Amino acid sequence: MIDWDNIKAIVLDRDGVINHDSDAYIKSTDEWIPIAGSLAAIEKLNQKYKIAVATNQSGIGRGYYDESVLTSMHQKMSHLLSEKGGHIDHIEYCPHLPDAGCECRKPNTLMLEKIAEKFDLDPTEMVFIGDSKSDYECAKNFDCHFVLLLTGKGLNTLEKLAGKKIVVEKSLAALVTSIG
Repeated sequence: MIDWDNIKAIVLDRDGVINHDSDAYIKSTDEWIPIAGSLAAIEKLNQKYKIAVATNQSGIGRGYYDESVLTSMHQKMSHLLSEKGGHIDHIEYCPHLPDAGCECRKPNTLMLEKIAEKFDLDPTEMVFIGDSKSDYECAKNFDCHFVLLLTGKGLNTLEKLAGKKIVVEKSLAALVTSIG
């Protein structure tokens, strides 16, 4: 169980947690569509926690879009969040291909390390919320808490992680309701 009173920051995967995911990648602001309830959930989380995003964006390395398009997607996310009274405190992303051997691509922990350093936190004061096996492995490698959401790739991931002791929630909105 997670003792939410001792948590100071929540790290969110992006695709499949905040916005709808696609096997063909999210390549434009038009394709970046928030999951119902996710933005309102972030606004509620803002009241108690620092909120960061840690997202693999290999579509950049694959040439599907560039960093200016990624910036535009994040600006759209920030704008839509601000309309709800919410915000993201920090964003980390990995633009590299899966076989690039970088330290930032999940399940490696560099993005979480940078977030912990930025907020001056110990891993035990952080919860990583994701929908993929690499999100789970990243959290475990960093020794922080993890919540699996069933949005995005979450249902498939739940099957892959069968037998693991994990916290599972239907969506980001459901998680916020369960935290209280």
